[in-house]
Amino acid sequence: MVRQEAAHGATTDIGSALYGLATRAARRLPRDMSLTSAATLATLDRTGPRRITDLAAIEGVTQPAMTVLVRVMEESGLVERRRDASDRRVTLVSATEAGAAYVRARRQAGVDAFAGLIDRLTDDEVEALTAALPALLRLAVLDDQDREGSKP
Repeated sequence: MVRQEAAHGATTDIGSALYGLATRAARRLPRDMSLTSAATLATLDRTGPRRITDLAAIEGVTQPAMTVLVRVMEESGLVERRRDASDRRVTLVSATEAGAAYVRARRQAGVDAFAGLIDRLTDDEVEALTAALPALLRLAVLDDQDREGSKP
């Protein structure tokens, strides 16, 4: 029982640290777009074309709100709508090359910000982060699965 409580404490501490880093990362990013717009664009870049209803569910917003968001991004040249070749009644939203370039630049800005901080860590601290990479990458996969409603 003590071991289980210690494991839960570690889980909470790790979750708190990751949440703190995520909020700090969000604050370091350019503020030229809402977080929901940026997340939607990143989803499209990562997963390919999606229906508006799927995007709304993944990003946790209503379908009407996602429709407005997509319209704004479409007017900005970041996304485009196309008919699904397999079902002409369905409209899919996809990132344009400009949208994909925006995602890459935004991601690189975040990477650069953290790389600068990591450069200030001790060798032992960098080694600990390197050892944690497989678990961190697995957390990202699990989060994607949760957000898209699938289970491993």
